[in-house]
Amino acid sequence: MNYYYGAIVYAHVVSAVISVGPLFLLLPLIRRLRTAKAEAEDIYLAFIRIIIRLVMHSGHVLVVTGILLILFGPWPWNTSWVILTIGVMLLSGFFLATGFSSVLKRFHEPSIDREAVVNKLQRTAWIYIGLLMVMLWLMVQKPAVW
Repeated sequence: MNYYYGAIVYAHVVSAVISVGPLFLLLPLIRRLRTAKAEAEDIYLAFIRIIIRLVMHSGHVLVVTGILLILFGPWPWNTSWVILTIGVMLLSGFFLATGFSSVLKRFHEPSIDREAVVNKLQRTAWIYIGLLMVMLWLMVQKPAVW
């Protein structure tokens, strides 16, 4: 059992890295998107969509391995850091599903304020990174909040 638990921890950590790491690639892509010509814009947007999809799917692995760690590990479901992590996870999942897609769809709308859309995309990326950092802190520190 201990061997399997270690493998689940490893898969959980790797999926956490894949969930967070690529988001930092968004920042230089968004910076380049600000000055991109029309031909390059679609390429940058395609890379951003690929990154979001990668983050989303690694998040699925993160959730499954997290559930397994709680089921087989020493922490009960009612531990404060587990409850808070689940809450932040649900918030970040909703935010990922709605935040990025709504901003990315606006790029091809006629008469958009391109600078405002790029600013919103950058703000969305930082908010999502912030949510994941809070989740990461909860999982690493395991604070007893109550």
